[in-house]
Amino acid sequence: NKAVELDPQNDMIFSNRGNAKYALNDPQGAIADFDKATELNPKYADAYNGRGNAKIDLGDYQGAIDDYNIVIELRPQDAMAYSNRGVAKVALGDPQEGIVDYDKAIKLDPKFVNAYTSRGAAKVDLGDFQGAIIDCNIAIELNPMCAKAFSNRGAAKHMLGKNQEAIADCNIAIELNPKYAKAYYVRGTVRRALGDEEGAMKDFIKASRIDPSLHPPDS
Repeated sequence: NKAVELDPQNDMIFSNRGNAKYALNDPQGAIADFDKATELNPKYADAYNGRGNAKIDLGDYQGAIDDYNIVIELRPQDAMAYSNRGVAKVALGDPQEGIVDYDKAIKLDPKFVNAYTSRGAAKVDLGDFQGAIIDCNIAIELNPMCAKAFSNRGAAKHMLGKNQEAIADCNIAIELNPKYAKAYYVRGTVRRALGDEEGAMKDFIKASRIDPSLHPPDS
């Protein structure tokens, strides 16, 4: 804030403050700062990327795509921009187009762990469970501490009827990140399929407490 007072025409200061607000779970405040940064510098790719991330948090997926499009126009080799745009496309209900962006991100950066895990989740949405497992395996090989990869692999294994393996993957995900809501939700789904309704409800409740958007499903 002091830096803004001293230098109100500095685009980087606004972008940095936007990043700080985003980290403090204030996406609306972050967008206001990213707006100012891009107003001062219409070619500031990082500010557009940050604004896109904040828009995803607010559910403005098309707005996020618009921002990532600008980033890609400014920096065509930006793997993260393609991956982020893929996330927004999947959120809009288009996993196939999301995969196209994840493919591009991975081509640009073959060690981009998040692109593999996200592509794996999109493949689960499309029913390509074996393909999802392959992507998650690669992500785990690149980063054995990636909770998301274990959780997504667990979801894919569940859909293939490998429920005990699915629970094992979810257990690892929760051990790696006890606040990863989706891992509890996936494990709850598997436990319900195995007839463990009590265990399932405990997992669903835990997931919803961490992430209120994950409502316990009807039994």
